[in-house]
Amino acid sequence: MKVILLENIKRVGSIGEIIDVKRGFARNFLIANKKALYASKENINQVEKIKVQLSKKDNERKQQAKKIADIIDKKEFCIKKLSTENKELYGSVKPTEISKLFKEIEKVDIKPSMIQPVQEIKSLGKFKVKVSLHSEINAEVHVVVESAETIQ
Repeated sequence: MKVILLENIKRVGSIGEIIDVKRGFARNFLIANKKALYASKENINQVEKIKVQLSKKDNERKQQAKKIADIIDKKEFCIKKLSTENKELYGSVKPTEISKLFKEIEKVDIKPSMIQPVQEIKSLGKFKVKVSLHSEINAEVHVVVESAETIQ
């Protein structure tokens, strides 16, 4: 299915580009999230007219992402979780918890879908977490998991 992209999407394409993607990806993700339009003649003409506005909007998003990256990049955040004697957690640290941590400490709003732990956080220690703020801007933070208390 051919669609016209309305924003830059990592590993897919850039603004105004007409790409061929699978039907489900187009319907369920790109069009549902207003990231693309069906590639009809009317839509192609419409996108050509508003291409400048779209790229301006994308640059604004990029600048915002850069500011957030400057705030959180290379920082260390601490989470306290219940753990066992052998330093394993009950459950794991999820991106939603990390997102709440960013909001509390740094007052920045980062969606859990943007947060990608390098490995699953299931024990105490220091973990690297990548944050994809924009298709071109990434930040890297460290999450230190400490024991709230141990349960025998």
